[in-house]
Amino acid sequence: MLSRIVTLSLLSLLGITHAQLWLGAGSMDRVAEMRSQINELHAANDVARKENDRLTSEVEDLRDGQEMVEEKARSELGMVKPNEMFVHIMRR
Repeated sequence: MLSRIVTLSLLSLLGITHAQLWLGAGSMDRVAEMRSQINELHAANDVARKENDRLTSEVEDLRDGQEMVEEKARSELGMVKPNEMFVHIMRR
């Protein structure tokens, strides 16, 4: 009688553990879903990190070099130096 109770108890514990593995909060499907979300977040972080590196480099260039400031002023604001003539060539 005692061995039957022990056997049934162990089988029920095995069944509960097995059900949690497939259906519970830590199920295999949920773990796979979370891993894919983590991979997506890592990819997004890599893109953001590259953009941050590019912007950091641009800020350092703006702080250190006058050439970058001059280039930005010419290309974005259309500024010219004194005694300099701006010529715009239209292509067809």
